[in-house]
This record gives sequence, structure tokens and C-alpha cells, in this order.
Amino acid sequence: MKRLSLLTATCALFLSALPLVQAAPEDPAHNELRALRTQIIDAITKGDIDAVLTHVHPKVVVTWQNAEVCRGAAGLKEFFERMGRKSFKGYKVPPTPDDLTQLYGGDMGVSFGHVVGQYTLLGKELEFKSRWTATLVKENGKWLLASYHVSFNALDNPLLNAAEKSLIWVAAGTGVLGVLIGVFLGRRKPAA
Repeated sequence: MKRLSLLTATCALFLSALPLVQAAPEDPAHNELRALRTQIIDAITKGDIDAVLTHVHPKVVVTWQNAEVCRGAAGLKEFFERMGRKSFKGYKVPPTPDDLTQLYGGDMGVSFGHVVGQYTLLGKELEFKSRWTATLVKENGKWLLASYHVSFNALDNPLLNAAEKSLIWVAAGTGVLGVLIGVFLGRRKPAA
């Protein structure tokens, strides 16, 4: 019993000697970055490319799921007018970070996460689950989107699944047609 009391007292003394671990306060930049994310998503949802452009760096670089790269605000606007207005229909899940932005030196950060976008492509309503990475820079006291890369799984996506289903139907149709031709040719009387 004395040993247990001695062990308990030793543990209590040891634990009381440990400094209290306090979580470091969150960098205020994270609230600024959350506001930027909200403003960009709201502008995209409204289809307001001019509002989006107020939050991107003039030299922004964006790589899309189709591997197309937009350079600069003018390139981003041109892409949105050509592709975004007719194909992008909104978010099922808006760009959502996996974690806090990794900050570098107080004026640069990298964020990454997931998004589920809704599109109309080839006459079909499709949802793409994608991963994204964004680089953010702070210039003149304002955070801006400097780069954005979004990609989906090339081996498991709605376009590939639709192509596989089409291939199955084409193969089945071809097989049925082959059987019908075989039956028709088999019933013909041989020429004498």
C-alpha cells in the first residue's frame, strides 16, 4: 500500500511539474482567408466573373479538370465566358479546405481540399468530385488567389462511367444484330 501511495505521489508531483500546454492562438490571416473563400464562392455561384476577378491576382494561373490552363485575369474571364456559363451549374459541395491554409512568411499560403461541382456536359447533368489546391498571396494588405488547380479522378468519373455504359449498349446491339444476320443467312435456301 505504501508503494502505491508513493507511486501516486510521484506521478502527481511529476505531472504538476509539466508546463501547461496551451494551444497557440490562430493566426488572424485565417479569418481573412475564410472571407476571401466566401466572397469568391458567392461570386462564382452568382455567375459574376467580374466580382471573382477582384479577388484574383492579375497573374493568376488556373488549371481546370480538362487540363486547360488560364493565365491572367483576362484568360480566366475568357474561359468562364466560353465554358463556365454554359457548363458549370453550381456546387453540390463548394470548395472546402481539408485543413487550415499553410502559411509561409505571412504573405503566402497554400490551401487544399475537395469540391463537388455540378455540370451540364454532352447534354447530361453530371457531378464531379474533385480535389483542388490553391496558392494565395497577400499584396497591399489584401489576400488574392494566385493559382488554382482542380482535378478529378481520371479512372472513376461520370464521363468515363457514361462511356463504359455506352460501350456496353453498343456491344449488346452489335451482338444482337450479328445473331439476327446469322439467323437470316441460315434460313436462306442454298442456290442449286
